[in-house]
Amino acid sequence: MKDLLKYSLISAMMFGAVSCADLDEEILDSYTEDFDPANPGVGVKNNVNKATPNDGLSGAFTRVLNGTANHGGYFSAQEVSSDEAVITQKGGDWFDGGEWLTMHRHQFASTGTGGLEGTYNDSYGGIFQCNDLLGKAETTTAGKAQLRFLRAYFYWRLVDVFGNVKLTITTGAGSDVAQSTRAQVYAFIETELLAAIPDLPTGKPEYGRASKAAAYALLSRLYLNAHIYTATFSGGTYAPGATKYQEAIDAANQVLNSGAFAITATLPEYADVFSPSNVENPEHIFVAPFDEATGGGMNIAQMTLHYPSQLTYKLAQQPWNGYSTLEDFYNSYEAGDKRRANNFIVGPQTDVNGSPILDLAFDKADEDGAPINYTPEINELAPNGSRQAGARLGKFSFKLGQNTEMDNDFPLLRVGEVMLNRAEASARLGGGFNGAAALADVNLLRARAGVAALGSLTEGELLAERGRELFSEALRRTDLIRFGAWGNAWWEKSAHPSFDYRILMPFSQNSINAAASGIDLVQNPGYPN
Repeated sequence: MKDLLKYSLISAMMFGAVSCADLDEEILDSYTEDFDPANPGVGVKNNVNKATPNDGLSGAFTRVLNGTANHGGYFSAQEVSSDEAVITQKGGDWFDGGEWLTMHRHQFASTGTGGLEGTYNDSYGGIFQCNDLLGKAETTTAGKAQLRFLRAYFYWRLVDVFGNVKLTITTGAGSDVAQSTRAQVYAFIETELLAAIPDLPTGKPEYGRASKAAAYALLSRLYLNAHIYTATFSGGTYAPGATKYQEAIDAANQVLNSGAFAITATLPEYADVFSPSNVENPEHIFVAPFDEATGGGMNIAQMTLHYPSQLTYKLAQQPWNGYSTLEDFYNSYEAGDKRRANNFIVGPQTDVNGSPILDLAFDKADEDGAPINYTPEINELAPNGSRQAGARLGKFSFKLGQNTEMDNDFPLLRVGEVMLNRAEASARLGGGFNGAAALADVNLLRARAGVAALGSLTEGELLAERGRELFSEALRRTDLIRFGAWGNAWWEKSAHPSFDYRILMPFSQNSINAAASGIDLVQNPGYPN
């Protein structure tokens, strides 16, 4: 992933006679009047933290930190396979055996496809922890409800990405079981969430834990995708199952009418929902409680920023220059949309003194030369993607002096998504698409974003609105499949049928090989066994 020798040479060229030991003395903790790195987190310095409950459940709940906002797991699989994020090959950097190119092109395979093995292992790691604690006599009824919710959440990831997985609900010898169908896993998740709800707390949860609202929010997502999760495979394509739009609306209403969560046309501010100081933001329903000292695993700044952008934010370590967004996705936002200003880092970049930051190993064909200028346009996916091309992922904003581990909590379930779930289910209820039924929820979110209300809404516009609101929250792949847009052509990716075998990802060969003897993990339809 990272060519350390090249980075060392670049650093030496950038800093010239300034030694590494003197670097901190040269970078100031204040900005010139003109300095504007287009990232609202800059200026935050303190670690805003809160302890999670001392309830004996942390061994399970901390597992949501794995793969949620770092490279090589669930976040990578969901984002790089979609039309909103890409990792270009930059010469010798980020080729990684071609796995991110094949992910972008939907050339999925059981070997060399980035993020899939991490998604599988991280999810089952969480499930095994839940099972272990559920089997302990000292776990209370309330604790068991929390664990059943969490286990259902991990199984939701698995059913969404892989479909036909093993419902492992015990630990120890003999815990490996035969695969269940995707429809069976879907039914298990529904049953577990409904069973947990009576013993989950009402209102806002304790920090890092779940309440009834979290279970209902996850149910709204589950029901919205019910016809996908129960689809049947025949002749190389999937035929959707029965829809559950009314159930999705009812679950969403349980959250939105509870009085514990609300969004107005101004509050909470969109940027605050994702900032480094977003602990217990009023929009959060269930979070991955990342913290630079006590809850590591969030590395988005490292994943997206160019190497010299270390000087913009005074980062503790040099970034990796990997992830950016596609130009068409960036351009899907209106110019005045606050979400675009918050979600992306674009334009010329400077250090904390206001001086341009340079890449002296810049591409000779780059008209910007050495000064770093993040342009929405990207020249090519491979083999020589420009090193500074592409708007960078800034939604979870970066703080001054940031460590490799970020402080931002990652909302796994939040009010904005639940509103969009209700909006979409309302529009689809009864067959066809009635955009008028979705306008109230959509326009409230648009008002918060500072853009004009829509007078009408098409299915395509609702998909675009979900993209604008939920960018970088690892939901885009799921949305594209449900809207029938998964097979669309986009930049450097050819069209394919939207409901072919690729709506499920393949199991990695290592996962298949690890199955217990006689209890095989059978590869998903359409992929070579």
